[in-house]
Amino acid sequence: MTTSQRPQPAGPPPAAARAFALLGRRWNGLILAALAKGPAPFAQVRERVPGISDRMLAQRLQELTAVGLVARDVRPGPSSRTRYALSPHGNAFLIPLAALLVWAEDHLPASGSLAEGQ
Repeated sequence: MTTSQRPQPAGPPPAAARAFALLGRRWNGLILAALAKGPAPFAQVRERVPGISDRMLAQRLQELTAVGLVARDVRPGPSSRTRYALSPHGNAFLIPLAALLVWAEDHLPASGSLAEGQ
């Protein structure tokens, strides 16, 4: 069999590629986990995700809102307040997120973790 006749290995399923493209971006999973604790204004989300800059948090919240995982609620008034919460699609993500956290707890080292090198 020549090289051109060999079957090419299949790539990852399209859904897996989309999921990891979104969740593999730094901070996205932590932001979703932070919002699993309940709706919060920007400053409170930032407190729940230590180490993230305001600029990065704003960018990631915008991305997560655009794909429908996060809902943004702007309350008009003299001091308008914006709150962020998981959307119904974001809430549906909590089940696989919980499974992922259990897996990470069981199989990834706590010290010298992969996240520390980013």
